[in-house]
Amino acid sequence: MSLNSSVTDEYQNRLARLLVSHPRWSMIIAILVCIASSLGVGKLQFSDDYRVYLGDNNPQLQAFEALEQVYSKHYNVLIVLAPKTGSVFSASVLAAVEQLTESSWQTPFSTRVDSLSNFQHMYADGDDIFVADLVPEAVGLTAEKLATIRDIALSEPMLVRRLVSPSADVTGINISLLPPDGDLDANQKVVAYVRELVAKTELAYPDIEFYLTGMALHDNAFLEASVMDSKTLLPAMYLFVIVITGFLFRSWMGMLATTLVIVAASLSAMGLAGWFNIVLSTPSANAPVIITTLAVANTIHLLATFLRRYREGLDRRAAAKATLTFNMRPILITSATTAIGFLSMNFSDSPPFQDLGNIVAMGVVAAWFYALFLLVPLCQMIPQKAAALPRSYRWFWVGFADRVLARPMAMVVVIALLIPTIAFGISRIELNDNFIEYFDDRFDFRVHTDFVRDRLTGLDTLEYSLDSGETGGLYAPGYLSAVEAFANWFRAQPEVVHVASVTDVMKRLNRSFHRDDPNYHVIPDQRELAAQYLLLYEMSLPQGLDTTDQINLDKSASRFTVSLSNVSNAQLLDVEQRASIWIDTHAGDHFVAAASGPSLMFAHIAWNNIVSMLSGTSLALVLISACLIFALRSLPLGLLSLVPNIVPALMAFGLWGYLSGEVGLAISVVSAMTLGMIVDDTVHFLHRYREAIVTDGHKAREAIQSTFVEVGPALFSTSLALSGGFLILSFSGFSVNGDMALLTAMTLGLALVADFLLLPPLLLCS
Repeated sequence: MSLNSSVTDEYQNRLARLLVSHPRWSMIIAILVCIASSLGVGKLQFSDDYRVYLGDNNPQLQAFEALEQVYSKHYNVLIVLAPKTGSVFSASVLAAVEQLTESSWQTPFSTRVDSLSNFQHMYADGDDIFVADLVPEAVGLTAEKLATIRDIALSEPMLVRRLVSPSADVTGINISLLPPDGDLDANQKVVAYVRELVAKTELAYPDIEFYLTGMALHDNAFLEASVMDSKTLLPAMYLFVIVITGFLFRSWMGMLATTLVIVAASLSAMGLAGWFNIVLSTPSANAPVIITTLAVANTIHLLATFLRRYREGLDRRAAAKATLTFNMRPILITSATTAIGFLSMNFSDSPPFQDLGNIVAMGVVAAWFYALFLLVPLCQMIPQKAAALPRSYRWFWVGFADRVLARPMAMVVVIALLIPTIAFGISRIELNDNFIEYFDDRFDFRVHTDFVRDRLTGLDTLEYSLDSGETGGLYAPGYLSAVEAFANWFRAQPEVVHVASVTDVMKRLNRSFHRDDPNYHVIPDQRELAAQYLLLYEMSLPQGLDTTDQINLDKSASRFTVSLSNVSNAQLLDVEQRASIWIDTHAGDHFVAAASGPSLMFAHIAWNNIVSMLSGTSLALVLISACLIFALRSLPLGLLSLVPNIVPALMAFGLWGYLSGEVGLAISVVSAMTLGMIVDDTVHFLHRYREAIVTDGHKAREAIQSTFVEVGPALFSTSLALSGGFLILSFSGFSVNGDMALLTAMTLGLALVADFLLLPPLLLCS
């Protein structure tokens, strides 16, 4: 190892001499690299499709897309009308519904529009059967006709809790969409048109409140979250960096150099993402905020060392050389471990987090490069002589070390007792990942969706394709009876608000063909009758309102949709499991089916992601351990360093269990992501400690005191910068980013506590 170490040291010394001897050339190289890499920014694209979170190989997504290929795509806009007073069954409200329904057909990529006004009502008049719009013309409807429409609508299971509330105070217009694959701007066109349409309608009908929700609005909220964060959090992050570096170093050149490094690192990382054709999503679009936070760490260590040497009397060139000699190895190792932590996010089942990990890893490497090739040369241009360090500076850190080491074994015992107490909170954590609640009430989508869930219908759905296994099997009385029993079972479940089943159509047809006799509102008892009824019904439907969204072409299967109230992941998965048991027990001879749908996909992905990230975290731990052993040139120190690096994550998740109790998609990547970051302080601390032992000849207590004096301020400052940066990101209205950032900030804060209060006593006791 000594031979390898000497060779490594020789390369480091050569690089340090080149950087110090040729600062202008170093900066020119840095500028050229920055320009070349950042040109890729123009190639970046953004996707607001929720499916990007799932990945092409996600089994739940594959099942859902197979269902959509048979029927229609589950992509929509739901316009909800709520009159400020009275019922929706008034001439003015129905006129607004009629007007919006007609205009909604012009929505880009629309394939179908469903509402009260164009609901295909079937009724008998003697021996004749008629199928017509429920509301033919709203203007001029008499009170008697309005009452009739109300009675029909509120007795129709295809409408109640889907397009009209049971209390008749809210109604909806559903626009089905089929945007083209690959058009990343398609959804924005849809949302822009619908919002403009609703805005015009609001002016004409001031007594009605309008709400917009649906999958198109949900996906658009991803874009809005990214734009909001880039407008607020990124500037706040830059301001925080400027303030903290100005406060710590009181040097305008230090602030300028730091700002240039973080800007260059962010530009290079995002540019490389463009060159690699990475499509941004809301999590990965926040990579610049994370890169900015991480880039500050290296700059603080280099600036702190440079200014300390400079204030001790060295000239600028000698101070720069001493800075590189002291920090070259630790910042290389910390950059490597941080990059490893983020690269381990490639084990995630969610592509946006893979992209985030890769972009930030590139940013970490870029930050290391610019810290050496840009920051150090700029430091040599500091014009004024810095003031000497006050004596109190050393006294404070020596005194702090003495207090920590006063009773080392007692300190270890106290912390050893605190760790399991706090970590016990992990047992309180449960998985919950409601994709609608990714957004807080700063987003119109969340406010409008909460209103719709409370007043009209549930937006969490389970989708089934009930396959009879034979062509025309849909008409079989046994099949229809099993489907009807399945629908009735679901309607009896407390979590369910609406069930859409082909049997509702078949029962209505059977009644109508028997002169609207309510005794015949049952499944047809003959296969041939069911086939004839459905054929005549399909022939009478207008274009765009056919049954292909519910029945497949060869009439072997039907779509079955269950809308649920606001349920947790555990509740949704429990409903799915109960339904699966019911199918196996009662319907095995008549149809086969498996649940799918967006809500179910997100319910599964958090757990799948945790399982996959266990492998990523384990691999990252092994690689980071190897880096630490190499960096510290000591197997015992390398293994000892794992203690203060594993403990913070355990305690942070424990605290999260006490404070929140829920984890989702974003939280599942935190342990791997933070592992590489929290190692940074340990590396700098142990690197200096070993140098004090081996090079300076200090005993353990003196070496710890020297370590606190040399690197204590920088460690405190970097932890403050990192925690502060992630705390800023935690203010994101998008919980995937906000929760991830808050737990990361907690982990980083606890890591500093472990390095300052646990690691020194462990070193002394060992």
